[in-house]
Amino acid sequence: MDNSDIARIFSDIATLLQLKGEAVFKTRAYQRAAEIAAEYPGELSAIADDLDELKSIPGIGDALAKKIQELSGSGRLEYYEDLKSEFPAGLLTLLEVPGIGPKTALRASEQLDIHSVEGLEAAIEAGEFEKLPRVGHKNAQSILRHIRSQRRQSDRIMLGLALPAAEEISGRLAEACPDASNITVAGSSRRMKESVGDIDLLCTSDDPPAVTKAFAALDDVIDVLGQGDTKASVVLKSGLQVDLRVTESRYFGALLLYFTGSKQHGINLRARAQSMGLSLNEYGLTSDSSSDSTGELETFDTEAGVYERLGLPFIPPELREDHGEIEAAEDGLLPNLLIGPDIKGDLHVHSDWSDGRVPIKEMVVAARELGLEYVAITDHSAGRGVANGLSVERLRAHNAEIERVEAEVAGIRVLKGSEVDIRADGALDYTDEVLSELDIVIASVHSAMGQERAVMTERVIAAMRNPHVTAIGHLTTRLVFDGVRSREPVDLDLDAVFRAAADTGTLLEINASPKRLDLRDAHVMQARKAGVLFLIDTDAHRPSGLSFMRYGVGTARRGWCEARDVVNTMDARAFDEFLALPKERRTGKIAVRT
Repeated sequence: MDNSDIARIFSDIATLLQLKGEAVFKTRAYQRAAEIAAEYPGELSAIADDLDELKSIPGIGDALAKKIQELSGSGRLEYYEDLKSEFPAGLLTLLEVPGIGPKTALRASEQLDIHSVEGLEAAIEAGEFEKLPRVGHKNAQSILRHIRSQRRQSDRIMLGLALPAAEEISGRLAEACPDASNITVAGSSRRMKESVGDIDLLCTSDDPPAVTKAFAALDDVIDVLGQGDTKASVVLKSGLQVDLRVTESRYFGALLLYFTGSKQHGINLRARAQSMGLSLNEYGLTSDSSSDSTGELETFDTEAGVYERLGLPFIPPELREDHGEIEAAEDGLLPNLLIGPDIKGDLHVHSDWSDGRVPIKEMVVAARELGLEYVAITDHSAGRGVANGLSVERLRAHNAEIERVEAEVAGIRVLKGSEVDIRADGALDYTDEVLSELDIVIASVHSAMGQERAVMTERVIAAMRNPHVTAIGHLTTRLVFDGVRSREPVDLDLDAVFRAAADTGTLLEINASPKRLDLRDAHVMQARKAGVLFLIDTDAHRPSGLSFMRYGVGTARRGWCEARDVVNTMDARAFDEFLALPKERRTGKIAVRT
């Protein structure tokens, strides 16, 4: 049983406990356990035999640790099965449908014998579901549209698809409706999560109905799931669902904070407000004090205003994941997060010499036009047969071509590089003599991905020990998805790998390709604490791929990275000096020149 399965079961337990009316602290413990399981960088099943190690994970106590052991050992949890038996079959499935609340789900199960989404769809089509109390025809039809919309798309959308779509539809709304101001992408997209459920947009207007009407009438919209005076929900031709909320300017700050999330960050902020005698909702703050009879709403046109009222500095969206950001804000310890303009170079770029799509010069010119000071052309080594990898002879010709292009294209440093395969035994495709001719060596696993943990771990660490290896590329080899996940990560002892990276001065890549995002955010946080330094690279195979850098920056920010944690924030001269250092001296936070 993998982490996602454990997370789902703990989340289901939290939902069922909430339906039973159990104490909030108990429900919250399982919600938090679900989040921990989903975000844990290693596999919980791999450490399930060690109760003390499980309990060392923040938020996992003795009871939860034993439940993880039971799930990992047998694939089932008696407590969960007993809890489910207290409710009608299929209840949890119905609760996942937008618009279905707990009471309606219970009535649907008990009165109409509905236990599946398919059964719900049939009952709506037959006109039976709308007869339930507080449902009605309009709500039933809205739920039916949601069901069909969800069927058209996967449960999660890759950030690399969702964010550009959100920005494009925002631009079209701005053109179509001058009454709309402050159009902002919210939700998981704003927090730069690797995947999102749907797209959330917010804006302000003095005429909200005009905005929702214009939004629903956009050319890209193929279905309107709902439209009111202040909110609308549509499906685009691409199949993506977009939800829009329109508000007055004075409510915008609190509303943006609320709809950006995460859910638990909002819960924590509301608890803080309550401790101050205040009540926080999506419209602002009111006094909870019994001595204040006015109940007047305090509104905010910016998120910063809400945080300031709660005695906190502004917390960037990428940090709002209940990872201690509020405590860090209280103590003045929030990181000075990396930003996009900090990146001065891209050290993992392919050309048509291997599996890229355009010549070296075209990639270099595109990098210069993006404002980069340096770029490394890192075509594949010979071991990557399917990628037209370079023999030693072709690699040396490749190096000569890079030197020629650098002399021809002014204003950008071009580094000689290679993405070198780490073979199954930990050896590299090129000899040390050949590797010494390169400026940048990205060592990556591309084969034998099913090796057991100890073998794979030693394989990667062996590559790190090579004095010519600059960085390990896309460490876990995972592919996120184009609708569905297409490759699981390899099995690694990440603690051991991160220690070895720090000890040997080997950089770890944050691969910014939306299909990879490897390292993922939780790994970045773990590695950063171990003293690892990073590269953020695009792994671009065509000029448009160079724009992926923002996804890597977003992942780094979610991992609490500052510019000093990422070596390609150095200018070209400083980076050359860094590369000239022996590997064992490439450790510690870097000094970024400003």
